[in-house]
Amino acid sequence: MIYVHWLILLVYGLAVVGAMIKVLMDNRQPAKTMAWMLVLTFLPLLGIILYFFFGQNTRKERLISQQSLDQLTKRSMLEFVEQKDLVIPENYKTLVQLFASQNWALPFKDNETDIFTNGYDFFGSLLRDISKAQHHIHLDTYIFEDDALGYLIADALIDRVQKGVEVRVVYDDVGCWHVKSAFFERMREAGIEVHGFMPVKFPAFTSKVNYRNHRKLCVIDGCIGYIGGMNIATRYVKGRDNRGWRDTHLRIRGNAVYGIQKAFLMDWYFVDRTLISSRKYYPPQPLLDRKKDEEATQTTSVFVGERRDCGIVQIVTSSPISPWPDIMQGYVRILMGAKRYVYMESPYFLPTEPVLFAMRTAALAGIDIRLMIPAHTDAKLVEWASRSYVKEAVEAGVKVHLYEPCFNHSKLLVCDDSLCTCGSTNVDFRSFENNFEANAFFYDRDMALRMKKVFMDDVANSTLLEDVANMEKRPFLNRLWESLLRMLSPLL
Repeated sequence: MIYVHWLILLVYGLAVVGAMIKVLMDNRQPAKTMAWMLVLTFLPLLGIILYFFFGQNTRKERLISQQSLDQLTKRSMLEFVEQKDLVIPENYKTLVQLFASQNWALPFKDNETDIFTNGYDFFGSLLRDISKAQHHIHLDTYIFEDDALGYLIADALIDRVQKGVEVRVVYDDVGCWHVKSAFFERMREAGIEVHGFMPVKFPAFTSKVNYRNHRKLCVIDGCIGYIGGMNIATRYVKGRDNRGWRDTHLRIRGNAVYGIQKAFLMDWYFVDRTLISSRKYYPPQPLLDRKKDEEATQTTSVFVGERRDCGIVQIVTSSPISPWPDIMQGYVRILMGAKRYVYMESPYFLPTEPVLFAMRTAALAGIDIRLMIPAHTDAKLVEWASRSYVKEAVEAGVKVHLYEPCFNHSKLLVCDDSLCTCGSTNVDFRSFENNFEANAFFYDRDMALRMKKVFMDDVANSTLLEDVANMEKRPFLNRLWESLLRMLSPLL
């Protein structure tokens, strides 16, 4: 039996050494490399388990072949080159080029966008559009709850598939861990194609539990696209009086829908290994009506300002298998290039070092940097871990607003009355480095002003965090606990 003991120790030692060599060969930031070395050295067994689940670097993995990626990009490229008189704003050409060269995020003109700040209005609009679908519905969401709203959406999708409409659904396996499999089986039996994203089955894919599809996308007939922060769950529709979660979602009509379609079809290839690139999924866009339609006038709370052309739009995705953290690089570029202000909303604030550095630098340079986070989050560990980051930001001159009425799950950014973005990306490690995310970037004054109004409306329901001294006066053990949790930020 003593030999078995030594054999186990030998196997464990080889596993630890192998993991250390892998960490070194990944050429990560020295601080990250050293952190994993310490974890593997001083946390026996637990260290190797943590590395197996959370430490492996997937950014260099090619989970989608270049040939398939080229095919999926081909159709949106065709629509891009057919655009006439496409003019990129001079002050954002470098940012547009950054996304286009690294992410194949093509800029599209001739779009209209509705901004939803209330789940009741968003889901009402989504259900109306689903009911009118004639050819296909593509739905990609992190959470698809089996609650009353989930069944309502599922019934609407089943109704359309029974009318001959193609319906495809992607949900995240970890995000829907607690959802009964019978909920999705019911949709499959009705004829809907449904796949869980990167299912966590032991031992297969176990190391990928840390890399989740956090996107919230929907494409209807290739002409209407939804993108933003709302999952499918009743927590967003508990009324119009702020008792439910506060969030922001967008409905886009126009050429930018090609970008949302491409993002979905890439995810579909990932889960189904079916390459869908037919031009019928990229139909010619109808001429846009610049006036509100009859339905819009009946639900005026749907809109923030009048619906109108929102200029140039890029649909930018990021993932742990991309060569670079695209959306994070975009945020850094915006912060470092801002002339007057950058306003951001995020439900969680665990920023990567490049983003925190850019925020501090811009604020110290006199740029009006504002961050809105919830006064209380839905995850206490995240709330505690974020406090040291919040303190650091405030000390540099960042104005931090705490949203009071409810949990604010909104993810948006607006800069200099000329650029804004909204999507699924939080200002945290997980979104910037570990998750599959999608954001719409708008280069347009009117759209930026509408998004700025959303932010300022939320400011009216927030308190400004000014007294950093009180944060220092908190009990020593509280501050020590928060600092320890900060070390775990990449895992939260």
